[in-house]
Amino acid sequence: MKKILIASVALAALSPLGAAAAERTLTISVYAFAQDDFKTLVYDPFEAQCGCKLVVETGNSVERLAKMEANKTSPVVDLAAVSMADALAASRAGLIDKIDTAKLANFAKLYELARDPNGDGMSVGYTFYATSIAYRSDKMKIDSWADLLKPEYVGHVAFPNVTTNQGPPALYMLGLALGKDTPDLKGSIEAVGEKKDDIVTFYEKSSQLVQLMQQEEIWAAPIGRFSWAGFTKLDVPIAWATPKEGQTGGMNVLVLTKGSKNQDLAMQFMDFWLSTEIQTKLAEKLVDSPANSEVKLSEAAANNLTYGEATAKSLKLIPSAIALDNRAGWLKTWNEKVGQ
Repeated sequence: MKKILIASVALAALSPLGAAAAERTLTISVYAFAQDDFKTLVYDPFEAQCGCKLVVETGNSVERLAKMEANKTSPVVDLAAVSMADALAASRAGLIDKIDTAKLANFAKLYELARDPNGDGMSVGYTFYATSIAYRSDKMKIDSWADLLKPEYVGHVAFPNVTTNQGPPALYMLGLALGKDTPDLKGSIEAVGEKKDDIVTFYEKSSQLVQLMQQEEIWAAPIGRFSWAGFTKLDVPIAWATPKEGQTGGMNVLVLTKGSKNQDLAMQFMDFWLSTEIQTKLAEKLVDSPANSEVKLSEAAANNLTYGEATAKSLKLIPSAIALDNRAGWLKTWNEKVGQ
């Protein structure tokens, strides 16, 4: 009888209840974007693989970074997905740890610009996007970012407000084209300010541009590649510009919370997210452009994303330190010269 009881206790320890008691929890902080797809393609498969529970917190960057700061001495989040600049801000605030990339089996597969975006070893890029100009190819020709301000074109242009994700990158490239390439973006903001009464609108959301293009209220606008799909459905000829100065864009990265007790599990999740299989699935669903260079996409997906080695090498991203150190100045100059 005693042997039977011992055996019963041993079986209980192996039961689902016993397993649940030992289940580990990984908490991640991410953008609210496409969470249904992420659950199906990333979260559920990882839980099945690791035998752990994934807790997902969403919100905008300001809210999520503020929470990490508030819980700095006793971290709640283990891993976060943020922008390049926010990763540097988190690093400066002592909120994140250096990533041991030797533990990432998929690290070598990443495009070079995604391996250490801020040059400090504190983040790894999981997706990036190009920013260029969508334009009516039957109405105009775009060879340079400066073409947006040509007298014959400027009255048909929508330009992103400086407070949007696309504003500073577009101003950065316009500055290159005008020979006014300074971190304060003063030259390009002043040039836009001189044409502010001609420009159709300084947009806040790219979703409003498709309708403006359809109604022929605008012919051109700087946009992120993630917004391109909507333009391709219009019944007017639209092209994606490849200006001689190049394209700009942005990148989102993964970071490890400093002091997290689950960094080994967070590293496993990071590696899973960066794998060729997962990056391919996300790209084919048009959720994210792949940072993994081994991803091969269908023509339909490739045409709607930032894809390929040549594109990755051509992107001129604003260095995070410049963005962080100049944001307040950009807004001040914009309000003075453009007045939005």
